[in-house]
Amino acid sequence: MKEDKLVEGAKSAADKQPAGYYHSKKDRIFVRGIQGAYNLTEELNRLRAMPRVRKASEIKFVDGPQAYSRHYVEPKDGITQTFHLHLEEYGPGGKSQKHGHVNEAAFYILDGVGYEVHDEIKYEWKAGDVAIVHNNCVHQHFNASNTKPARALVIKTKPMYLFMNMLFQQTVESRHTKPAPGGENFTAREAEEDLNHPKGGY
Repeated sequence: MKEDKLVEGAKSAADKQPAGYYHSKKDRIFVRGIQGAYNLTEELNRLRAMPRVRKASEIKFVDGPQAYSRHYVEPKDGITQTFHLHLEEYGPGGKSQKHGHVNEAAFYILDGVGYEVHDEIKYEWKAGDVAIVHNNCVHQHFNASNTKPARALVIKTKPMYLFMNMLFQQTVESRHTKPAPGGENFTAREAEEDLNHPKGGY
């Protein structure tokens, strides 16, 4: 009885999430079906016809208002099966959801300063660093600045783990639906900039 109420409460909370929230979607495709002749000739022809460059201008950020995501490649796109690449943008004072999953992930920090909390241990990072999330780690990502955003390119093999039926993943704390103090007027930077080199060159 108590468990039923908890599940019901969790469902109603998820249903109240704003439309377009990627991490609360119920229809996400983690692994896509492949069918056809045994030699997969049709599948290979389809893959070879797929575009090999995805334009950032054609992929919009989702979620927010503290943590935004731009998903460049994932199984639903039809070109990969075991690979997921996305860009995370943390608004001033922003943080991600707190969650855990069986797969590893690597966060290459493009700009900003911040920190991770992995299994209740804090790890600081800045632009140029790589933050590693190990298997089965409960973690959360934080922007340490209340005035400037931070960005990370995320590479993970979650689809491969799910493909192998290693299904553990759980959200402990959902992404916040209100901006953090200092980030009230922030919107994700849709335009790509060269953030890895000084203006005017070296």
